[in-house]
Amino acid sequence: MKAVVMSAVAALALGISGVASADQALAQKNACMSCHGVDKKIVGPAFKEVAAKYKNDKTAEARLAETVKKGGKGNWGQIPMPPNPQVKDEDVKKIVHWILSL
Repeated sequence: MKAVVMSAVAALALGISGVASADQALAQKNACMSCHGVDKKIVGPAFKEVAAKYKNDKTAEARLAETVKKGGKGNWGQIPMPPNPQVKDEDVKKIVHWILSL
């Protein structure tokens, strides 16, 4: 019985990491990783810093999605984030959700 439970937990973990990997791949495909690292600042903040800053903000997902689409300035210093209107809305939602899950 214990082996069955452990196998189920492992399968679930692999499934979740597969989703995270797919969403990270979306971030790479849409050039997010050119300016943001997962663990380190490049031009913009590290995605883990973004997740930590907005951890308890219930409006974060919608606000960050809007920032991705329209761009922004001043939340992380003087370097502006350019708008990304070419990124599909459903992809933006997946990317932002992944970032906030870090």
